Amino acid sequence: MNIEEVQRMKQRFRIIGNAPELNRAIDVAMQVAPTDLTVLITGESGSGKDVIPKIIHDNSARKSRKYLAVNCGAIPEGTIDSELFGHVKGSFTNAINDRKGYFGEADGGTIFLDEVAELPLATQARLLRVLETGEFIRVGSSNVEKTDVRIVAATNVNLQKAIEQGRFREDLFYRLSTIPVKVPSLRERGNDILLLFRKFAADCAEKYHMPAIQLSDDARQMMLAYGWPGNVRQLKNITEQISIMAQQRLITAEMLQGYLPESPGPMLPMLAGAGQPENQFRDEREILYKVLFDLRRDVTDLKAQVDTLSRNTSQIQPQPVSIITPHDTIAPVQSVRNANDRADDDIQDTEVYVEETLSLDEVEKDMIRRALAKHGGKRRNAAADLNISERTLYRKIREYNLE
Repeated sequence: MNIEEVQRMKQRFRIIGNAPELNRAIDVAMQVAPTDLTVLITGESGSGKDVIPKIIHDNSARKSRKYLAVNCGAIPEGTIDSELFGHVKGSFTNAINDRKGYFGEADGGTIFLDEVAELPLATQARLLRVLETGEFIRVGSSNVEKTDVRIVAATNVNLQKAIEQGRFREDLFYRLSTIPVKVPSLRERGNDILLLFRKFAADCAEKYHMPAIQLSDDARQMMLAYGWPGNVRQLKNITEQISIMAQQRLITAEMLQGYLPESPGPMLPMLAGAGQPENQFRDEREILYKVLFDLRRDVTDLKAQVDTLSRNTSQIQPQPVSIITPHDTIAPVQSVRNANDRADDDIQDTEVYVEETLSLDEVEKDMIRRALAKHGGKRRNAAADLNISERTLYRKIREYNLE
């Protein structure tokens, strides 16, 4: 690793920190930049993945051509093919003109596909073709077009698990990850936390013409020990909050504690900072809602397995099967009888399934409505609260007519 070159690159792109993992990510980006190899950047949300593709593009032979950054999770599923690959006039409603699409616009340059794991499977197949042959077809057209685009992708999703769950193509994963780059989370960067804090505090002080805040020794230790689930983005937000709200310029651990929410659990992002008595009932209800979403999938899978088992073992008298669920939300699954009563069972099971689906849909609808209200209709924040992508939230809003 050429330390001097890495430091020069950090100064150029205003990157703060000296963590070995961060330096390694920058070094890999600089090494791969002169090539046309595809790069896959991984790391948690808010860790600063977006600076790596800029380093790659600006140190490549394509630096004089276009650089386009595309957030795949922010584009509705119904229009993402048109956004990426373009369309021809009249191909769908409101297609009043031809559109090149990002791959047409960035010909000769670089495209950064952020949140690439959010792409629908059909779009993943089209992206794979571009990677393999440089060819694509605009929506509504039958003409094959060529493009010469360098692709850099990023995700905060475990793609191996996504492949196992059938949400991401394995062949696309191997094409994207020719060169993997891992951006470390903030909690893995040690003293970089304090360097970043000083930088954000100084920027805020300059912007609002006030003395910069400083940390006491115990506050510094608290900063280093905190988990930072929101990474650099969260650190900047909290630093600005303290700079504006704190009456004193020397921040103690006791003062800092009031600005640091408890790190949320992996599946309960809406509960960060929870624990106030007046919020207790609401938080318990949100936990129940999330459990119910998972339970509906489990119930559906179990019913399919029971149905298959009862058909294949009609000579065996199965024991009654029941599932204990919240009685006011999900009806219990009916007992399974032998093959002679199968027709009646089909009717009862259908009724149970409809009742389950309708009740849980209402729960899901209510939870989305509450998240939107909580964030004043801001869908990006509501999606983050619900731990789903913006595209999924858009689809749910249309499905439940919550426009």
